[in-house]
Amino acid sequence: MKTKPTTSSANTIGIDLGDRKHAVCVLDAKGRVIRIETIANTRAALTALSRRHRRALVVMEVGTQSPWISRLFESLGHRVLVANPRKVRAIYQNERKSDRRDCEMLARIARADETLLHPVKHGSEEMQRDMLQIKLRDNLVRRRVDLISSVRFTLKSLGVRLPSPHTESFAKYARRLLEAEHPDLLGLVDPMLRVIEEITAQIRVLEGAIDEMAATKYPEVELLTQIKGVGTITSLAFLLTVGDPTRFNRRRDVAAFFGLVPKRDQSGDTDKQMRISKCGDAYVRKLLVSAAQYILGPHGPDTDLRRHGLKLAERGGPRAKKKAVVAVARKLAVLLLAIWYDESIYEPGRLAA
Repeated sequence: MKTKPTTSSANTIGIDLGDRKHAVCVLDAKGRVIRIETIANTRAALTALSRRHRRALVVMEVGTQSPWISRLFESLGHRVLVANPRKVRAIYQNERKSDRRDCEMLARIARADETLLHPVKHGSEEMQRDMLQIKLRDNLVRRRVDLISSVRFTLKSLGVRLPSPHTESFAKYARRLLEAEHPDLLGLVDPMLRVIEEITAQIRVLEGAIDEMAATKYPEVELLTQIKGVGTITSLAFLLTVGDPTRFNRRRDVAAFFGLVPKRDQSGDTDKQMRISKCGDAYVRKLLVSAAQYILGPHGPDTDLRRHGLKLAERGGPRAKKKAVVAVARKLAVLLLAIWYDESIYEPGRLAA
């Protein structure tokens, strides 16, 4: 059954995104199904869908494909909602789950109440590309750590224990040590040492590009790096993920945006103490927690943030130190947003003064 192109903005298109194909459900103004179909994951197929249902509301879930597809439909004149899949229980807990049911459910929820989808706003393509540079560097760093661990465990099984020098100099240090004391083992691990050196060189190239990008395109990074423990990568990842400092009604909502607030299960007189939600971008959350660990660590400067965290840690109890780190990360996220929004100078000991 073919459908004629429509010009009504009352139509709603629900799309269940896939890597190769998308399931599509189109509802009219009265909620009746106009068409359910499967289309290819190509710009041509998506553009043809747009032409058949001009100015319709398009609904999809967050996924690998959602950034560029949502931008495509917006450029074609549609209003787009990108649903948070963790919030839409009607879809992920459906007893008869299928792609076609999911796309219809997305469209019907959007017609009933758009807020139930907890819409997510993707950034621009330029910001996505810049963020990918940071995450590619992180991938290389993690691969290097895995290789270093592999080398150390290989040699440890043969009775050779390598100390833990700085990561960037590990290959050079290990080669020098093996040449002097165990030349027969150098040939065994030399291929991995060469790969580690090549990865280190590529990481340096990416770090240089990231520093240049921060200096030329994102001057706000200089404001955020006023806080000791917050480097260029942390501040730049924070900026690119938030996108717009005015997006939150309250500044403290940025902590929930990165999943740093506890989940809640309250009913009657029962209000359970739960762990943090871990919503939002896991990578930026990890960076904020790492910065909080530095602030509370032995080399952390004496600041209001550090005092707040140490005071919480002194209370004792199970996981007191971990709770203090998360609390500092939560306050750090709010502080970064405030400095960015106000373009203010950071005063590390303002409260103590």
